[in-house]
Amino acid sequence: MLPADSNSYDDAARDFEWRVPARYNIAHDVCDKWADGSQRLALIVEHSDGTDSRYTFDDLHRLSARFANALLAHGVVRGDRIAIFVRQSVEAAVAHLAAYRMGSIAVPLFALFGTEALAYRLANSGARAIITDLEGAAKLDAIDIELPELNHRFVTNGEAPSFWHAVELAGESDPRVDTAADDPAIIIYTSGTTGKPKGALHAHRVLLGHLPGVEMSQQGFPRDAALMWTPADWAWIGGLFDVLLPAWHHGVPVLACRFEKFDGASAFELLARHRVSHAFLPPTALKMMRATSLAAPPRLALRSVASGGEPLGEALLAWGRATLGVTINEFYGQTECNIVLSSCARWFSPVGGAIGRAVPGHRVAIVDENGQRLPRGSTGSIAVARPDPVMFLGYWQDGAATAAKFRGEYLITGDLGREDDEGFFHFLGRDDDVITSAGYRIGPGPIEDCLTRHPAVRLAAVVGAPDAERTEVVCAFVVLNEGHAPDDALAHALQQHVKTNLAAHEYPRMVRFIDALPLTATGKVVRHELRQALKD
Repeated sequence: MLPADSNSYDDAARDFEWRVPARYNIAHDVCDKWADGSQRLALIVEHSDGTDSRYTFDDLHRLSARFANALLAHGVVRGDRIAIFVRQSVEAAVAHLAAYRMGSIAVPLFALFGTEALAYRLANSGARAIITDLEGAAKLDAIDIELPELNHRFVTNGEAPSFWHAVELAGESDPRVDTAADDPAIIIYTSGTTGKPKGALHAHRVLLGHLPGVEMSQQGFPRDAALMWTPADWAWIGGLFDVLLPAWHHGVPVLACRFEKFDGASAFELLARHRVSHAFLPPTALKMMRATSLAAPPRLALRSVASGGEPLGEALLAWGRATLGVTINEFYGQTECNIVLSSCARWFSPVGGAIGRAVPGHRVAIVDENGQRLPRGSTGSIAVARPDPVMFLGYWQDGAATAAKFRGEYLITGDLGREDDEGFFHFLGRDDDVITSAGYRIGPGPIEDCLTRHPAVRLAAVVGAPDAERTEVVCAFVVLNEGHAPDDALAHALQQHVKTNLAAHEYPRMVRFIDALPLTATGKVVRHELRQALKD
């Protein structure tokens, strides 16, 4: 946590020290310490019909203890992986708390994943149990034969929801195990440039590592905090560790409402109706809110808004001041090492084109190809020195990829940047081929693999195409097999193929048919030529 009495960035950076205990458990920190019989509000769940349900920390302690006991009764033990395949909901919250308290490893999965993306992550993690809804259960039916280790399925809805039945039958005794701060707690899958997605394995201490960045980006959080919300799914590190768990660490209630499809006007109405005080709004959400046709947005109670994932730009910052009534604080991080840079309008004015200064406690630098720190003003790789509490333990069952993520003492983010003379970091672009779209980081490899499994496709290459609203959209260049016509109907079929088998947020919004892909002498796709073709 940041020093409570810090009046400036320099004070906070000077006085900060990490206080990570040797023994630490996320569930005890974010739930049990508040479950003292006081009925302190923890969660408001807004339903699709506009009604809501409210849960206290005492409720969440009881429900998560019961579900943990249910998992234990089914043979799930410490260290086993528990997949959580539902949207923002009380069931998702309870499942996370149950996994942490029993020493298992949570594996959050995005609700829009298709069968191919889902099957890979479940098989790679070796998940023993999964919490899902009827829609997710239907996807599991299609891939069940590929998942021999997935023995237990808990469905949250339907005529006889097995999740709630299991909770009802289980005992209330607390099965919380004693965990070290460095014990594994969660695997969050991230996309890379080539090959399959990698599972970033984090320890319980990762929550403590997030706190300074959340507090800095949210104007000294929990100061003036009444209710926190994000449209970001809790399957991603942004929704889970930038909002839900840090809020609960501080005893601040969270609003759960995940739109089927994000709508700017509905977001304004939700913020106003619930009097949300603090929010994490990704840049694309902000752009969609700015583009809403509302002549006069409803009066808001916002005290702080943080954003990250894509550069904001001065126009969006100015709109935030005029419409939201706050200066949006931009922050920077990634799944493997999150919120290490941030702005903080309480301490300093944002600098145009900058993504913030190093959050106290994190040692961020610009380094060269050998992992040597470069002087200010130089262009190089944005990197974070280890050890760091927010840094991942490694990629799940992939020591080679873990080693490749580091250059000496530094974790390499994969982004290029520079640090100016005042210590502000400027993002200059990716040094790999990851696509940044609507806040998601999308690797081309899985999409290309998926496309080439369609009978019409011989070769495929995927790049990001510039887009005013989403920063980039996925663009697929496709070489067809003989006998297939390059028309709009086939383009649509390929888009649906990716939506169904991979994920709805990863499908190519642009499909271009070409006769041949540009290749190097060793057969690698020359992606910069494809990106250039989009400009011509």
